[in-house]
Amino acid sequence: MELRQLQYAIQIAIERNFSRAAEKLHIAQPSLSQQLSKLEKEIGVLLFQRSTNSVELTHAGSLFVEKSQKILDMVEQLKKEMEDISQMKKGRLVVGSMPITGSTILPFVVPVFQTAYPDIEISLVEETSSNLETLTMNGQTDISLLSLPLREESLIYETLLEEEIVLAVPPRHPLTQAKEPISISQLEKEAFIALKKGQGFRKLTLDLCQNAGIVPNIVFESSNMETVQSLVAAGMGIAFVPYLISKRSFSELSPVHLALEDRPTRTLVIAYRKGRYLSKAAEAFVTTMKEVMRTIG
Repeated sequence: MELRQLQYAIQIAIERNFSRAAEKLHIAQPSLSQQLSKLEKEIGVLLFQRSTNSVELTHAGSLFVEKSQKILDMVEQLKKEMEDISQMKKGRLVVGSMPITGSTILPFVVPVFQTAYPDIEISLVEETSSNLETLTMNGQTDISLLSLPLREESLIYETLLEEEIVLAVPPRHPLTQAKEPISISQLEKEAFIALKKGQGFRKLTLDLCQNAGIVPNIVFESSNMETVQSLVAAGMGIAFVPYLISKRSFSELSPVHLALEDRPTRTLVIAYRKGRYLSKAAEAFVTTMKEVMRTIG
């Protein structure tokens, strides 16, 4: 049994398709099928049920993939420990991030880190918050930029920033004339624009409304905060947005941002799996991020 075969089985399980798995692994599909058949013959069990239209894990396959992920993660941790012991400056760091948050923070952090550590390769994984927690739990990212609360109990975190949440409204909206911060309870009849399900900031939007005793009338959904902002600016509705996003200008069409009553916030954290070896490169990245956040937060 070879480590690459474990990687092959994991990728097939993720893709549920041999062609896509082979493409991601950068090998020919016949070679992938051959290696899987060789592996199944060696261990004496069928890992996948193949049909014309689907590839599904067997019970044995589910156990095999789960254990394989742990084995490969342990191998990766061992490599990093050895690199740190030998004081190697080269290495690879996998950083997970929510797309919206990453777009506002990482452009400030990554250049500073790469100037200090030019030989450390950074691989960025952008996913929804729910998927990102799973990837972090499985060791598929070294560290991940997330917001509280975390669903996965196996993750621990370090706080980076308490970021204020503001209200985005169209430029000619009556609320732009308000003299005081806006109460969320007065937004009950407004049309809301929100991020799609699976993104942490959508849940925050729903939670803020629930706490204020209203149910938001969501008329548009997007996976991109830039699109949300543009739709608000075009007069299609209102939206809650993070403060750092509100300070960026995506286009000539921009909404007006207003303070909310009680100044709600979200907590941004850098998370990693409890008990997982944190490399010197990862520690340095966390330190760099904290230093940079103090200047932009």
